[in-house]
Amino acid sequence: MRKIQDVISRMVAVFIVGALGTLGAAAVVGVDTAVALTMAGLLAVASVAERLAREYLDDGKLTLDEINGAFSPFAKSEEHEVSGETILSNDEEGKSKSKRRG
Repeated sequence: MRKIQDVISRMVAVFIVGALGTLGAAAVVGVDTAVALTMAGLLAVASVAERLAREYLDDGKLTLDEINGAFSPFAKSEEHEVSGETILSNDEEGKSKSKRRG
């Protein structure tokens, strides 16, 4: 039951991330904002749902690693600088990158 609640909560977050990513683009091209946000959010959720379904089809189970992997394209962490030190974050391909902010 805990996994189901976790997945549903994260799906809501994926919808928000997907929708907000298109907010500016919709305004530029003249598409109705509500339609653009809904379509982008649903597309993001469908992408994660497909990944989860594929993982489930493999063995009839979803492990925490498989669930995290399905959400990973939407879970980018920002790079933070603490006391002059740069903390590394992973990019989309899982490669570590470092940048100093000025």
